Amino acid sequence: MYVCGITPYDATHMGHAATYVAFDLLNRIWRDSGHEVRYVQNITDVDDPLLIRAKERGEDWQDLAERQVALFREDMTALRVIPPDHYIGAVEAIPLVVDAVTALLGRDAVYDLSGDLYFRVHLDPEFGTRSHLDREEMLAVFAHRGGDPARVGKEDPLDCLLWQSERPDEPSWHTSLGSGRPGWHIECSAIALHYLGRSVDVQGGGSDLLFPHHEMGAAEARVLTGERFARTFVHAGMVGLDGEKMSKSRGNLVFASKLRQDGVDPMAIRLALLADHYRTNRDWTNEGLTSAQHRLDQWREQLSRPAGPAAAETIWKIRAALANDLDSPGALKAVDDWCSLPRTQTDQASEPGLISRAIDSLLGVAI
Repeated sequence: MYVCGITPYDATHMGHAATYVAFDLLNRIWRDSGHEVRYVQNITDVDDPLLIRAKERGEDWQDLAERQVALFREDMTALRVIPPDHYIGAVEAIPLVVDAVTALLGRDAVYDLSGDLYFRVHLDPEFGTRSHLDREEMLAVFAHRGGDPARVGKEDPLDCLLWQSERPDEPSWHTSLGSGRPGWHIECSAIALHYLGRSVDVQGGGSDLLFPHHEMGAAEARVLTGERFARTFVHAGMVGLDGEKMSKSRGNLVFASKLRQDGVDPMAIRLALLADHYRTNRDWTNEGLTSAQHRLDQWREQLSRPAGPAAAETIWKIRAALANDLDSPGALKAVDDWCSLPRTQTDQASEPGLISRAIDSLLGVAI
């Protein structure tokens, strides 16, 4: 499994948290089913948004990235997200990117435009089949999400940047491609292919990454290997605030670290995120967080009792719900239902412990 990571200039807002909690569920259910999981996540620790934010703050971009990455990892630990086998930064991956671009050059998939190297997206016969957008939609979304379709001299407006040549007052690295830094999409392609092989079972991320990021990264990988990059593309829904998508550009962010500093139990945050299906676009609300805290309190009260109703059927229901496209609301309901069962003299002392361990291992909620 390869899941696209953060650009570390504002971490970790609830959109981030929802995405990584969702893929943590997949990780957990796979492991529970007996699979050996290899999980890789990148960190885009050099990119225009990071450089712009650092300049605005009068701060070194590397210091900003390092601090935000550390905060992100703290938040993930608090939310009990099982860490990937590899967190790989874009800077760390530059040798992998250079090798990948060099290989694409050998396949005549690259052209030079004023020192910048572009990928010919039409060489992927499946380009566009992942996002199901028509060309006009692609052009509009590409322009909106970091692309440069209007750049004069490109062979195709949808061609994407592989290697950006050195710019004044911006970081760059001396390589066989010249002085510069990686493009966004090839960063993930190169990392995934190196650490996970020629194809992956799941390529994941937020739904805003489907195009252009996942479409273009998969196209690059397809031309490099001749194989389909991912068997399945999985996307988490967007989390909004007051009816607007939660995003750094809008500044309408709710941060996991701030909630934790305010004394909110991270398990309540996790439960609030699990209360909606991962693919659902939804708003983050104080009412939702309050409801999650109430649910957590009820679970802890019921599971602290010395005995309880039989656990086997409830644990089966949790597993069945998660096996059904990670139906976390269904899994939470199974626990709610168990907690509401009447206590009898036939209750067994071991049952609350079994439920508690299932909640821990499958849902990632520590009781």
